[in-house]
Amino acid sequence: MSEQTQRWITSYDVPELLQAIRSKEYSCETVTRAFLRRAALAQKLTNCLTELLPSPTIARAKYLDSLAPTERGPFHGLPISIREHHSMEGLPNKGGYVAWIGKLQEGRCSTQEVLLEEGAAIMHLEGSTNIYGVTKNPRNTDLTCGGSSGRESALIACRGSILDMGGDIGGSIRCPAANAGTYGFKPTPGRIGKLGSRAAVSGQEGVIPTRGPMASSRSGTSLFMERYLSYEPWIKDDYLVPIPWRPITLPPRLKSQSCGQTKSSLLTHHLATPKEVAKSLLEAGIELADWKPEGHDECWDITQALYYEDGSKHVEKLIADGGEEMLSLTKWLIKDNKNVKYRTMEEIWDLKGRRNTYRLKYNKLWLSTGEKDNHPVDAILCPSGPGAAPPHGNAKYWNYTSQWNLLEYPGVVLPVTFADQELDLNDKSYVPRNKQDRFHWELYEKDRYVEAPVGLQIVTRRFEDEKCLAVLEVVERAMGHQ
Repeated sequence: MSEQTQRWITSYDVPELLQAIRSKEYSCETVTRAFLRRAALAQKLTNCLTELLPSPTIARAKYLDSLAPTERGPFHGLPISIREHHSMEGLPNKGGYVAWIGKLQEGRCSTQEVLLEEGAAIMHLEGSTNIYGVTKNPRNTDLTCGGSSGRESALIACRGSILDMGGDIGGSIRCPAANAGTYGFKPTPGRIGKLGSRAAVSGQEGVIPTRGPMASSRSGTSLFMERYLSYEPWIKDDYLVPIPWRPITLPPRLKSQSCGQTKSSLLTHHLATPKEVAKSLLEAGIELADWKPEGHDECWDITQALYYEDGSKHVEKLIADGGEEMLSLTKWLIKDNKNVKYRTMEEIWDLKGRRNTYRLKYNKLWLSTGEKDNHPVDAILCPSGPGAAPPHGNAKYWNYTSQWNLLEYPGVVLPVTFADQELDLNDKSYVPRNKQDRFHWELYEKDRYVEAPVGLQIVTRRFEDEKCLAVLEVVERAMGHQ
């Protein structure tokens, strides 16, 4: 295969590549080999892979080429990468912990069953750990690619994959997507299966994790959701809600809230992008509501506590069993955190009561935006973090994404632009609003953020997943994207 052919194949987005395979412009084997080569280059640059799996992947591609047209699924021949937590049967599934080295995946993950039925060729990867080390941002290797699905975003940004399955309990799909300049969608919990996935505390349901697609394009994200749900996965995974992917008609005039900062101590975004996008939306006829969210600090306090209802005893034991040294950001989250402590059963009940009360309060807040015109905001447009990807070891603000995990609202991240060394200057007159704001504001130095992608996030209400991606299309078109 020539280098030019490899570049052509890996430059396609999901619908274009599927069409090229259907029209027999390229065989499944040729496509798979092209992405394997590109993935190997991505590994060299970013350290984003755990297993490349060339032999079984090529064998799978050859099998797909042998199928008659009537036997081919909607994802026929499409290479899809999978993080190790959702491992493949018979392969190692360490789940990020040294103590689990040598443990093999027993049975398929439920999501993979659907993807294989649809004709996908699956590759394999995982998040940064003591086992594999640090994954670098392919746009600027001095910056983080995010976590915990950061290896996925790095691979997609390098075009070693164009579609991936990530996981999100606090921003682990959306932050990496924003950091690497790709797309990432966190659906409402209960729409994508998680059976067979490995987690340190599988019974933790104070904040429910969810799986979701990460892709090189908006179309790839939407197509994944549509195709996956067309297989009615709730029949085998009966905890899933039996809701297919529904057609959506947006109102003639969208009403959105642009949320760059609030009175609840969220941080000031150190780049000019949110204001620029808001201007584009107004020019496109999208109404921006006058609404300021409330209680985001309260939400973060509750969320952190619910992550570790046992005071992190189980996770700390798992780390100790593997003889690991606790990573600095893990220590920041569970050891240097007043909200993470051992609680009695009664205290946990009270904590979940506070969560439920907060959800009701936020729903009322959302609906209040329609008091004057009976049209609550359709979506919130907000950052996915305090700025572009921070330098390694400094990702210490989850609130822009974890907020929506506790509320169970779907959210999608879109790439917008890159840090501009002429436009995004240090404002010497700015006075930080609090300690966290000062920490993140001082991280920004224009020469440190060369080529740093900037992404934004769109959020809709619970189970408005279809609307979330429909609004994404409107926003991108308003910004001049096709």
